[in-house]
Amino acid sequence: MMVEVSAVSEVGNAGTVTSVDRASYFNGLLNLRSTNSPFQEIRDRAAANVHDRSIPSIRDEEWRFTDVSHLLTLTLKAVEPARLGFPQIEAFLLPEATNSRLVFVDGIFAPDLSAIDNLPDGVMITHLETALELIPTVKDYIANLPGEDEVFTALNTASLNDSAIVFIPKNQDVEVPIHLLFVSTQAGTIVQPRALVIAETGSRVTLIEDYVSLNEDAYFTNAVTEIAIAENAEVRHTRVQRDSTAAFHIGKTAVSQARDSRYSCTAIHLGGRLSRHNLEVYQTGEQTETTMNGLTVIDGDRVGDTHSLLSLSKPYGVGNQVNKTIVSDRAHAIFNGKVFVPQAAQQTDARQLSRNLLLSPKSRVDTKPQLEIVADNVKCAHGATVSQLEDDEVFYLQSRGIDQDSARKLLTYAFAIEVIDQIPVSTLRDRLSAFIRSQHT
Repeated sequence: MMVEVSAVSEVGNAGTVTSVDRASYFNGLLNLRSTNSPFQEIRDRAAANVHDRSIPSIRDEEWRFTDVSHLLTLTLKAVEPARLGFPQIEAFLLPEATNSRLVFVDGIFAPDLSAIDNLPDGVMITHLETALELIPTVKDYIANLPGEDEVFTALNTASLNDSAIVFIPKNQDVEVPIHLLFVSTQAGTIVQPRALVIAETGSRVTLIEDYVSLNEDAYFTNAVTEIAIAENAEVRHTRVQRDSTAAFHIGKTAVSQARDSRYSCTAIHLGGRLSRHNLEVYQTGEQTETTMNGLTVIDGDRVGDTHSLLSLSKPYGVGNQVNKTIVSDRAHAIFNGKVFVPQAAQQTDARQLSRNLLLSPKSRVDTKPQLEIVADNVKCAHGATVSQLEDDEVFYLQSRGIDQDSARKLLTYAFAIEVIDQIPVSTLRDRLSAFIRSQHT
């Protein structure tokens, strides 16, 4: 079953880039990578995957609503090591994660800004070099989840030097949230951060993955996060993207869930001239629960794209997804959510909802919630709405003494807060709520 909804009042022309430019673009980026890595074999395989490919165009089905040709106008360079002090990142720090924080500056691990103290026995929060020394099996998880063939993911793997590593041992419940803070500081660079989360059997952890910027210039962030969740483990994951509004951000989250595991993701997208998040969750065991919540807030002429996949392979799986967008000015939001229910996934309960709010006659949204069901004993549903603010709701608030402009902003805030309220860390939740209020109140 498939449903596709497109709402648009003005469609711009796609950027024109020659096939030669598209074909040579990735090769130029591969030339920026260093050659010193313990994962050279993995990197070489990924580079070979990238080498003969061109940057996606709107002729590609998975990219037909998202024109990335403007990325080709950037002349990108490798980052130079930068040193920051606490005052420069203080606004992004979370008091709940005072002693459970990893900071990467332009993709480079910053030990002076990180804080890892008083963690439960066996819990490891570190970067790749240290992780390989302490737990050699970590290498078995790198680039080992489905979806590695996707071209931007392969580009990240081809440049792999370091990664944030979160390892939660068997039956360990980590009460404090773990904060992975990725800070961008340099214009005209390509930054390719990576994170790996391993939650062993019976463990539980709350993860904050946070992308921020200290400048308003253009740069390219190409991020990959891999999460492996063992039997009866739980990962509560919040991903916040608040890059520069001139930046390009393409992110991939790949999740594997074993039997009886639970995974929830709340993804908030606020920055980027063009941003795209590919969230892929693979349920590999019975009685597995997945929750995916998303909110994209864009204005100007920016583009925000969410592509998600929930793949069920065993009986009694549960999936629930709510994705919202708030689109104003000439901005363009895209949502493509796929749910696969094969014959083996009997008695599955999967629900998907795409809700989109247009605040301008020139704003645009393309939304396609998609169910592909082969099993015959399931409860599955999906839906999509694209609307403006309801006149009767605005009138109701006006009748209570609220002026029209304030009424519209209050309703917009109420639309967004349903997703933000799912974030389990109160400081981050309050800060994002304040940001929404500042933009729409």
